[in-house]
Amino acid sequence: MEKETVDKLRKLAEELKSSITDPDLEIDICFDGIEVSEGCEPGKFPYVRVRYTTNEHNVHSKDIEISNENLKKSVEELKDYIVFMIEQFMEEIDSVEYSGE
Repeated sequence: MEKETVDKLRKLAEELKSSITDPDLEIDICFDGIEVSEGCEPGKFPYVRVRYTTNEHNVHSKDIEISNENLKKSVEELKDYIVFMIEQFMEEIDSVEYSGE
């Protein structure tokens, strides 16, 4: 991996950890050689694994992969993309779990 990409992913990991503060969310940073959380799957890097716990204590997870095309974006654009994907994922789960209320 190029030094520029490594630096970008390192900065992105820091940004994500500081910006995601929802108590119902857990994230695993899975960036090979940079930061690898315990639950990361080898060979699938780079990606972020999100776990969302609903009010009913159901846990849902999603892996948000970062494609080579996305790696061309700035750290801020990557962070915005991942945060947007997390928000969409949470809205999807909430709409299914709470649609009957």
